[in-house]
Amino acid sequence: MTLQLEQLNKASTEEALQLLDGLYEHSPWIAEGALKMRPFASWAHLKHCMAQVLSDAGREAQIGLIRAHPELAGKAMVRKELTAESTNEQTKAGLTECTAEEFEKIHKLNAAYKQKFGWPFILAVRGPRGVGLNKHQIIASFERRLHGHPDFELAECLRNIHRIVEIRLNDKTGCHPDQGDEVWDWHEALAQHSDPGFKENGQLTVTYLTQAHLACSASIQSTMKSAGFDEVYVDAVGNVVGRYHPAQDGAKYLLTGSHYDTVRNGGKYDGRLGIYVPIACVKKLASTKSRLKFGIEVVAFAEEEGQRYKATFLGSGALVGQFNPAWLDQMDVDGVSMREAMKQAGLNEHDIPKIQRNPADYLGFIEVHIEQGPVLNEMNLPLGVVSSINGSVRYLCEMIGTASHAGTTPMDRRRDAAAAVAELALFMEKRAAQDGDSVATIGQLQVPNGSINVVPGKCLFSMDMRAPTDPQRDALERDVLQALDDICERRGLVCKREATLRAPAAPSAPEWQKRWENALKDLGVPLFVMPSGAGHDAMKLHEVMPQAMLFVRGENSGISHNPLESTTTDDMQLCIDAFAHVLHHLA
Repeated sequence: MTLQLEQLNKASTEEALQLLDGLYEHSPWIAEGALKMRPFASWAHLKHCMAQVLSDAGREAQIGLIRAHPELAGKAMVRKELTAESTNEQTKAGLTECTAEEFEKIHKLNAAYKQKFGWPFILAVRGPRGVGLNKHQIIASFERRLHGHPDFELAECLRNIHRIVEIRLNDKTGCHPDQGDEVWDWHEALAQHSDPGFKENGQLTVTYLTQAHLACSASIQSTMKSAGFDEVYVDAVGNVVGRYHPAQDGAKYLLTGSHYDTVRNGGKYDGRLGIYVPIACVKKLASTKSRLKFGIEVVAFAEEEGQRYKATFLGSGALVGQFNPAWLDQMDVDGVSMREAMKQAGLNEHDIPKIQRNPADYLGFIEVHIEQGPVLNEMNLPLGVVSSINGSVRYLCEMIGTASHAGTTPMDRRRDAAAAVAELALFMEKRAAQDGDSVATIGQLQVPNGSINVVPGKCLFSMDMRAPTDPQRDALERDVLQALDDICERRGLVCKREATLRAPAAPSAPEWQKRWENALKDLGVPLFVMPSGAGHDAMKLHEVMPQAMLFVRGENSGISHNPLESTTTDDMQLCIDAFAHVLHHLA
């Protein structure tokens, strides 16, 4: 008999504890604390309450919980002393069938990890899909995390415990993320396509109009068609467009989507999650022959990252009439122009103006995206509503001082270009922190022809400043530039600077942000509203129609633009449910 939410809410404390037995390894006190917060609005609400109990318990109790867990492929497993839940998990990961060499390697890793941190290594071995990581993935995670900082590893162990609990709760309730599983599988299939030079090394790179890019386009088209879209086509810049018609002709459409190109050696979910989540929702509608009073248009944008050509947001920009014809003459590293690449892909550059959308035909634009940061992960929240996409400004700079002998030039007579930039970097860090949600970064820093025994006479560097509103960004920029001028004057230096990007903030339309908030409330997911530090296709659509975004938690501390980028099928399912909620409430 599967556990029902109503059953849990109505049960006595003693009965409820029995129903939740086995979730946290030998630690029923967590469930007991969470039960004081009944009634639970959803299983997601219960999971968050349990995570909150553990968070409030303090470090000693947290370490105690971690130590209650057995080592992976350890002595307890060999002696068959594991709990039924742990036995099931380690068996599904193949740890009960290790070779002698694998046992020995894992044994040494366990010993090294425990010696360094004082607690056993914790990994949710059933993984993001719930079916089990393989031994290679487990050992690779072990080796990577062995080099972590103790505070980070403590938090990472706890996050993995919460994932273990999530999967165990699924087993108890019989609630499995079927649509989330399917979306996961679509991502895996799409990730098989990668550019030459990367694919051979097991790395994911898909840049504009390469063979891998065209293969991705074909795959997305196929998925859209099998999902039941009424129209599927590729437009003049390579965007894949799927349209699911409304109940009545002439009705407006809801526009959604994201990009399917990637950064070099990137992750599987950046952009692509925002394509497949709405496809899953359309598939569900089509399977029951349901129509809404508005249509749904999903656009898989062909280019957002600016990797092959310097034409960031090309796909979404074209929809708002911002395709720059000068881009066509850009050359990639192999000397292939964008014009030639488009011709080889069968695209007609003369049709590009025709794909500009008329905002009057649309209700608005919504986008789902993996967070690409640690906030949701650290807060144990699966979803976050985006309040605004940060406005940004970027500079490329050259600090000019005087190169001189490092041994003979007194400290008070130096004109050190690198030291000046270092001082600026520390100022930017401190100044951005004053706002709380502003960020400032010197991401590129180079001393041309630098030598170990020469005071740097020149330093090339970049500046990137972002904030949720344009006035906040402008104030940050103003203070940083003033500090730069002051540093130069005090140190006797000259700095040349060129503004290379100025993108306005894109605040979410209040009524659309509210729709996402209502979806989370009705799903029983704790509400959290946050700005987006990264740019997204929604920034472009924001210029012509209302927009709002939903973030999905990332695993591995929310890392993105990295092969470790990941999320779980449970979080994907919640995202699909939230998207479907918005659709049905609009209808």
